[in-house]
Amino acid sequence: MGTKKSYSRRKFVKGLAQGGLMAGAAPFIITRKPYKESVILEHANIKESKNVSANDKIRLGVIGSGIIGFINIQSALSVSGVELAAVCDLYDGRLTRAKEVYGDQIKTTRDYREILAMDDIDVVLVATPDHWHDIISIDAMKAGKAIYCEKPMVQEVKEGHEVIKAEQKHNAKFQVGSQGVSSIQMQKAKELYEAGEIGELILVEAAYDRHSSLGAWQYSIPPDASPENVDFDTFLGDTAKMPFDPIPFFRWRNYQQFGTGIAGDLFVHLFSWLHYIISSDGPNTVYGSGGTRYWKDGRDVPDILTCVVDYPEAATHNAFNMQIRVNFVAGGGGEGSLKLVGSEGTIKFAGNSIYLTRTPFQNKPEYGGYDSLFTFPKAVQEEFVNQYNLKYYNVPDMISEPGEVVYSPPEGYDDRSDHWANLIAAVRDNKPIVENATYGLKAAGPSLAANESYFNKRIVKWDPAKMIYS
Repeated sequence: MGTKKSYSRRKFVKGLAQGGLMAGAAPFIITRKPYKESVILEHANIKESKNVSANDKIRLGVIGSGIIGFINIQSALSVSGVELAAVCDLYDGRLTRAKEVYGDQIKTTRDYREILAMDDIDVVLVATPDHWHDIISIDAMKAGKAIYCEKPMVQEVKEGHEVIKAEQKHNAKFQVGSQGVSSIQMQKAKELYEAGEIGELILVEAAYDRHSSLGAWQYSIPPDASPENVDFDTFLGDTAKMPFDPIPFFRWRNYQQFGTGIAGDLFVHLFSWLHYIISSDGPNTVYGSGGTRYWKDGRDVPDILTCVVDYPEAATHNAFNMQIRVNFVAGGGGEGSLKLVGSEGTIKFAGNSIYLTRTPFQNKPEYGGYDSLFTFPKAVQEEFVNQYNLKYYNVPDMISEPGEVVYSPPEGYDDRSDHWANLIAAVRDNKPIVENATYGLKAAGPSLAANESYFNKRIVKWDPAKMIYS
């Protein structure tokens, strides 16, 4: 539902306008002169702790040390008292690289179960291909570990429910890796939304475009990749067996067998962020369209996917529509954005900043300009203006306010480090998890529903309460 602030303003204008004087679309009566303000967001460094003793050390085990695995290691180690203990990967070259970077003292293995069996491992990072997320996460919870599981939490919705059950059964600390929900930018956007700064939410426009071979997942393949130094059979897991092929191993996101395509990789971020800002359980209808337009490299997932998504009315928002898109052939240049369009303004994420644009309705209804007034006889026009002035003589003009406020993080700010710090605080001090398994499925579910819609060419109904689609 809309905020009291937005409802009261709308009712006020409506009350003044009884009698049909709301005609007119041109901004004839505008006294506000927009100007721009810039604000650097404050950041309390939750990664640092001066009181970490040897007994407070958090030892990290990494399962999957590809691109995002290595990036997460750096972010985790930025949190006070976290140290890397072990790394698992199915390509021996990455195990060699882990020792090159972090030292020979770390344990390396191809078998993730060896890491789970280590009593001195406190937290496990699951940064494997999507089809392994549920299996390893559940095994890790059974072993009593805290888990940071990369998004999407699962490859299939039914797997998500099993992860939730395991989290509850083992009272596990489980964090899903859509790190933006821990960012100070996201917290500010939530604050602005809840304060009613944009009025009632009407539409959300979300995009995460790219325009490069690496952006389209054509990652580098090591020239030494072979059946001897790549455990390809284990990589396949519970999927269909096939001969050794380094392409799906190193570019697994391109294949339904191992990944979740555009929706699971990028839609899930956009859903996660939106749900955090507006405290939403999720949509109820998803319709997807797209295709493989350019990257015809053997992949069986689209390189462009667009969706129309409907959200039902909820306690924290009215019913609204969402347009969501990822395009890997963005000739105008890749860019990402999330824009909440309200009845009185917008909140837009662009780059690392938030742009709040306020465009409230006028205190007085408009007339003149692109309006029917000029088509009336002159005498009728004069009478109209006289009646207008009598009706609104005591309604003040709008005061001057910033037309746009830009909120930016401090230089060098890293939201992934804050996401890790939140998990470590949960482990050390039993602080609440920011993005638990239920939250993870509420973002992954609509993303997987988008795939279901695209591949089967149908409108998908998603139940945000039961977290199932039909």
